[in-house]
Amino acid sequence: MYMARPPFARAQASYQNVDLSTRVEGASPHQLIALLFEEALNTLDALSAAAARRDFARVAAAQARALSIVGGLQASLDIERGGELAQNLAEVYREASRLILAAGKSNEPLFAQQARTMLGEIASAWNAIG
Repeated sequence: MYMARPPFARAQASYQNVDLSTRVEGASPHQLIALLFEEALNTLDALSAAAARRDFARVAAAQARALSIVGGLQASLDIERGGELAQNLAEVYREASRLILAAGKSNEPLFAQQARTMLGEIASAWNAIG
């Protein structure tokens, strides 16, 4: 069933884009990674909710966004300088990507929630070293 977007939805989306752009412009490298985590967690919440509603279009959009963000986190790793820690993070990001793909394929919110839990723990640790 088609549901029209509320009239303020477009304005809200524009505001969120401007807010994120402003935060990115003045961010340090550490803050940029924190923003990626924040966006990943928000997107995984959206993926989980869309999967629970069986909203296939939003599942696909959230899945693509989540995979893109996790890919960005993975690309930010320096395996040579980061050693074992970077390798472990790469494994976590691969597993999170696998769970995100499973969430989209099965429309099972649990997979998105598991990926969120994994990334949430890393995000908390990252923010703690701020």
